[in-house]
Amino acid sequence: MDNLIDFHGPNAGYILELYARYQEDPAAVDPRTRAIFERWTPMEAVDGRTNGAAMPAAAAGIAPTLPGGQLEKAMAVANLAQAIREYGHLDAGTNPLFEPPSDPTLDPAYHGLTVEELHALPSSLVGGPITQQTRTAYEAIAALREVYCAATGYDYDHLTNPQERSWLRDAAESHRFRQDFDPDGDNALRLLKRLIKVEIFEQFLHKAFVGKKRFSIEGLDMMVPVIDEIIGRSIELNVRSVLLGMAHRGRLNVLAHVLNKPYADILREFQDPVSDTKISASGYLGKIGDVKYHQGAERALSSGLHVKIAANPSHLEHVNPVVNGMARAAGSEINQPGAPRFDPNSSLPIQIHGDASFPGQGVVAETLNFTNLAGYTTGGTIHIIANNQVGFTTLPGDSRSTRYSSDLAKGFKIPIVHVNANDPVACLEVARLAAYFRQTFHKDFLIDLIGYRRYGHNEGDEPRFTQPTMYEKIDQLPTVRELWARKMVEMGFITAEQAEQWAAEQFERLREIYDGIDLDAIEDDPSDRVHRPEPGIARRTDSAVPAERLRGLHESLMRFPDEFKIHPRLQRVVSRRAGALDDPAEAAIDWGHAEQLAFASILADGIPIRLTGEDVKRGTFSHRHAVYFDAQTGGEHVPLQVMPEAKASFEIHNSPLTENGMIGFEYGYNIERPDCLVVWEAQFGDFINGAQTMIDEYVSSGRAKWNHTPSLVLLLPHGYEGQGPDHSSARIERFLQMTAEKNMRVVNCTTAAQYFHVIRRQALLLVKDPLPLIIMSPKSLLRHPLAASSFGELASGGFLPVIDDDDADPKAVRRLVFCSGKVYIDLINSDLRAQHPEVALVRVEQLYPFPKDEIRAVLARYPALEQVCWLQEEPRNMGAWRFMEPRIGDILPLKKGMKSRRVDFLYIGRRRYASPAEGSSSFHKINQDRIVSSAFDLTYIDEELAAKQAT
Repeated sequence: MDNLIDFHGPNAGYILELYARYQEDPAAVDPRTRAIFERWTPMEAVDGRTNGAAMPAAAAGIAPTLPGGQLEKAMAVANLAQAIREYGHLDAGTNPLFEPPSDPTLDPAYHGLTVEELHALPSSLVGGPITQQTRTAYEAIAALREVYCAATGYDYDHLTNPQERSWLRDAAESHRFRQDFDPDGDNALRLLKRLIKVEIFEQFLHKAFVGKKRFSIEGLDMMVPVIDEIIGRSIELNVRSVLLGMAHRGRLNVLAHVLNKPYADILREFQDPVSDTKISASGYLGKIGDVKYHQGAERALSSGLHVKIAANPSHLEHVNPVVNGMARAAGSEINQPGAPRFDPNSSLPIQIHGDASFPGQGVVAETLNFTNLAGYTTGGTIHIIANNQVGFTTLPGDSRSTRYSSDLAKGFKIPIVHVNANDPVACLEVARLAAYFRQTFHKDFLIDLIGYRRYGHNEGDEPRFTQPTMYEKIDQLPTVRELWARKMVEMGFITAEQAEQWAAEQFERLREIYDGIDLDAIEDDPSDRVHRPEPGIARRTDSAVPAERLRGLHESLMRFPDEFKIHPRLQRVVSRRAGALDDPAEAAIDWGHAEQLAFASILADGIPIRLTGEDVKRGTFSHRHAVYFDAQTGGEHVPLQVMPEAKASFEIHNSPLTENGMIGFEYGYNIERPDCLVVWEAQFGDFINGAQTMIDEYVSSGRAKWNHTPSLVLLLPHGYEGQGPDHSSARIERFLQMTAEKNMRVVNCTTAAQYFHVIRRQALLLVKDPLPLIIMSPKSLLRHPLAASSFGELASGGFLPVIDDDDADPKAVRRLVFCSGKVYIDLINSDLRAQHPEVALVRVEQLYPFPKDEIRAVLARYPALEQVCWLQEEPRNMGAWRFMEPRIGDILPLKKGMKSRRVDFLYIGRRRYASPAEGSSSFHKINQDRIVSSAFDLTYIDEELAAKQAT
C-alpha cells in the first residue's frame, strides 16, 4: 500500500472500508496500512497528500474528514462509479433497434444511495478526469453515465493490464478523441457529403440493377467514415501499409470510397460484359475471375500510405489470417542476414467481421491466437464487427451463446467498444481511440459497430418472412445520412434543401457515369491477365551448387559457439553430418542435412526464407535441427542466421497447432512478399485436412480467381508405415484433383538430393514461375540409407521429374512398374527384386505438372513391354491412381503385333477403402507385403482390368 494512486471504484471503496476499521480499532489493519492512516491529516487529505504515500482522490480527498456515518455512503459512491465503468455498456444506447438490457448495479438505489445523498457528497469520490469538471457526486455520476451509458459502450473490464485499463478509462472520460465541430461546420459537412456518397451509391445500385446481389452497407453506413478516420490517423502515426480484410457486406462501398475503385468499373461489372477478345477458340472464357464483391484492390495515397483490400472467398472470416500474414510481411525487413526485423508501427491490418461469423467460425479464434506470438504478431489488428444483428435469416439467439457477438475477443484480452452506428460523433471518436490505442500498446482493438440491415441478405430475398418485427422497426428508421443532415440543419450549417440537393446531384452523377459506359468498346484489362512464364523454364533451371561453394556452406553450418553445449545424444547426429562430405561418392547426406544445405545456398543467393509449422525447429521426427538448444542454458543457436555467406534473412518459428489459420497466414505473407521462400510444414500430412478451405479457396485457385502468384511450399509427411488412418496419408488425391492450368507443383521425392534440388528450383523460380509446391515429404526415409545422397548428387545435376530404372535391362523387361515416393524403397528392399529382371521400377517424382514427355521417353526404352502398372500404397479410390490412369493410359505403347490395342495398364495397391489406412500394424504389414509381391508377379491381374477383359 505504499502507492495507492491507482485504486478506484471498489478498490477505493476497499480503502475506505479499511479506514473505517482503523477508526474503530487501529489494530484491525496491518502495520503498513496503519502507518499510512496515522500520517493522514484533514489538510493533507483535502490536498490529496499523504506524506509521500499517494492516495486515490476518492480515499484521500474525503475519507479523513467524513463522519463515520457517511463513510459507508462514500464507499457506495465509489462502488456505483466502478459499476458504471464496468457495466455501463449494458445500459448504453448502442443499439438503434432495441433497448439495452441494463443491470441493477447501475442504479444508485442498489448501493443504498439517494439523489439527495449524491448531491451532498463530493465528486472526488468518483475519481478520474470527470472530477475536474464537477463538484458533487451527483454531477460526477451523471457525467460518468454520459460517457459509459450513451451511444458508446466501453467493454474492457476483462483486461488484466492496469496500464491499458487506465489509458482507456482516461481516454473515454476525458473525451480526448472526440472531435469538436469547426465554427463554420466544415468537418461536419465533410462527413455529411461522405455519407451522401455512401448512401446514394447503394440507392443507385438498387434501382439500376434490380434483384442483383450487392450485399449493401445500408444500416452500417458509418463503417466507411470509421475506416477513413483510422486511415487518416494512421498517416499521422507514420503507418506505411494498411491491409483490409472483409467479407461481402458493404464491400462494394468500401471498394468505391476507401480504395477509390472507379464507379464506372463497378457499374460495368454489374452489367457483366463479355467481349470477343475474352473468348478463346474453344468458345470458353479465357479468364476465370471471381464475382465483384470478392475482388481485391489497392490504392496509394499521396502521403505515401499504401492501402490494400485482400481478395476473399465467400467463406467470410477465412480472409482474416491472410490479411494478418500480409501485414506481417509488409512490416518485415527480410533483405539482410540473420533474423528478420519486424516494425509493429509500419503496417496496420483492419479486419471487418460479420456479427454472426465472428463467434461462429473457428478461423477467427485461430487468427486471434496469433496476436501475441513472436512470428505472427502484427503489432495489433483493429477489428470492426459490422453488426447488422442478423445472420442471413438467423437471429443472435440461434447463432451464438454469448451476449455480444464480440465476446470471443475477451479471452484474448482485447478491448471492446460497442457503438451505435447511427451516431456519427461516437463512431468517429471510437475510430480515433482504436488507432491510438493500437499504436500505443501494439495490441488488437475491437469496434462493435451496431446497426442493422436495410434489406434482406442479398437484396433479392424478403427479410420480413423471418424477422417481421425487426423490419417493422427498420422501416421506420431514418438513415444515418438523414439523421446527420437534420443535425446540420438544426445547427444552422445548411438548409434541408441543400442536403437534398447534394444527394440528388450525387445520384445524377452516377447516372451519367452509367450512361457513359460503352460496352462495345470494352477490351481485356491487362491487369486481369494471368502471368504465363516461358515454357520449360522449370526444366531448364540449374539448381546445382558448385562443390567448393557447397563445402564452404557445410562448414559454416557445422560451426558452433565455443561455449555452446550440444545434447550428448544430438552430438552423434552433428558428428555424422559433419563428416558427411568426407567421401564425395558415398551416399551419406540425409534428408535434414540436404535441406539445410539447400537453405544455406538459397540464403547465399540473397533469397530470404520463412520456415514455420508444427515443431519445425527440431522437426517432428527429430530430423531437422535447424535450431540447436544449449543443453545447459536452453539458449538457441541458429546456424542459418549466423552463417557468413548469407545475404538475406532466415526466419523460423514453431507454429500453434493450427492448420487452417496457419495456411491462410503463410499464404498472405507469401503473396505480399513474393521474393521470399515461404515454407510451412505439418506435423503429419493428414493434418492438412484441417486447412481444406484455405487449400481450395486460396492455394489452388487464387491465381485463377484473383491473379495471385503464390509460391507457398507445403511439407506434408506422407507414407504408409502402419501408424493408422490419421498418420499415413497427406491426401495426395485431393491436391491432384485440384490441379489445372498449371496452378501448382506436386512432388513425392525419394532421395535427399531430389529434395535438395526441388527446394532450390522453387526458390530460383519465385519471380520467373511462381507456383505453390506441395511436397509429400517422408517419415521413415528421413534417415533411410537408400534415401541418402552423395555430395556429388547435390553439386551436380538437378531435379528429375521421372527416374528410370538404371539397373534394368530394357530388352528383358516385360512389366514396367510406375510408383511414387516411399513405396519405391519397399520395392527395392524386397528379395523379389533380384529374382525378377523382367520387372523394371520407375519413380514418378513429380506428379503435377504431369511429366508426359519424360514418361513417354521411359516407355520407349522398353521394346518388349507387355504390361504397365501403377503401384501405390494408398487405397484405389485415393492416391494418384485416378489421376495417372488416363494420362499414362493415353501414351501407352501398342501391344506387340497389334495396330490399335495398347499394352495392359494395371493397378497395384490397396482396394477401395472408406478410411485412408488400416488401424492395425499387423494388417498393414500383410497388405504392404501383398502390394510388393504383386509388383513382381506377372500373373497378377488387376480385378477391374480382369472385369474389362471379360466383357
